[in-house]
Amino acid sequence: MPVPRRLGLLVAAGAVLLAAAAVATAGPPPAVEASSILIGNGANGVVLLAESETERLPIASITKVMTALIVLEHARPSDVVRVGGPAPTIGESSIGLRTGERLTVRGLLTALLVQSANDAAYALAWHVGDGSVSRFVALMNEKAAELGLRDTHFSRPDGLDAPGNHSSARDLFKLARVAMHKPLIRRIVRIEETTVAGRTLVNRNDLLFSYPGTIGVKTGHTGDAGWSQVAAARRDGITIYAVLLGGPSRAERNADLAELLDWGFDQYRRVAIVRGRVTYAEALVPFSEARLALVAAEPVVAIAQVGHPLVERVVAPAMVELPVEAGQELGQIQILDGDKVLVTRPLVAAESLDAPGVGGRARWYADRALDHASDALGSLLGFLL
Repeated sequence: MPVPRRLGLLVAAGAVLLAAAAVATAGPPPAVEASSILIGNGANGVVLLAESETERLPIASITKVMTALIVLEHARPSDVVRVGGPAPTIGESSIGLRTGERLTVRGLLTALLVQSANDAAYALAWHVGDGSVSRFVALMNEKAAELGLRDTHFSRPDGLDAPGNHSSARDLFKLARVAMHKPLIRRIVRIEETTVAGRTLVNRNDLLFSYPGTIGVKTGHTGDAGWSQVAAARRDGITIYAVLLGGPSRAERNADLAELLDWGFDQYRRVAIVRGRVTYAEALVPFSEARLALVAAEPVVAIAQVGHPLVERVVAPAMVELPVEAGQELGQIQILDGDKVLVTRPLVAAESLDAPGVGGRARWYADRALDHASDALGSLLGFLL
């Protein structure tokens, strides 16, 4: 609400540690055995903890996150794929695809992300690449460059150990967040068990069965990559990603990821970032020595990072015009995280004030005149004495 220019504005800003977050403490990060780790906030991309996060490492079947992303950018889920090329010959994790078999893109993506099927990766790559897996891999690398994944390069669509197929914890955090913006990928990676083309698929992500709030994303394991995973979980409106590359065993990877996710969630608290009925500013009242309290109309509760300073900025009039009604908007308060405005709320008058009549104004001027005369007399007497 605009404030009359002649009354001026008071603008105050200061760094504040929000009450609950200021006193809260989060324990030290867990000690885990891995080549690289990263914990980040899925909503804003803030990295909370990272170790060797730019080291280029084999990533095994986590590669399939990029495979799925490329497929959805070049094909419709309802498209029918005729299995061909090398797909039926690709071993290890597979669903036993046969040459000439027909499945939808959706079905193959489900096999790719739930069962981690290597043959599904090649069937999709052959289809999208118009009969050329290398053409599909080129699309993967183009996308990596577009996303700014500086430590990433692909040489095959399934992630089996091969020269030139690597990424980093930092890049995989970025990639997973992009992929999880695709509704179909989000739905598929949460499937625990399903059936595709007569085949029963069980998700390789053990955390879906053991860690409350898990929503994805992808596991990976080869001899070179060790036991790796990008995990994502959501609780109380917070989404935390944990990337672990090069774990020593499946059980240790799962346990370490659970601890990393727990630690990530512990970095946040739900707090009142704007407090209701609290005086945020005071404005002068014409023809009075009183001040009018300006309060937030209602509290705002949000999730804040522990120990992370936010800036509280108050914009309010230096003096109000009378009359004023209780609840009248006279200013605003903003909560900022750096340059980003998180919340803006109005400041309102805490009480009603009437405009004084002619007599009231005359008395105020008379009192002011007497005050000035008294001050002048006091100064004169002091000079003479």
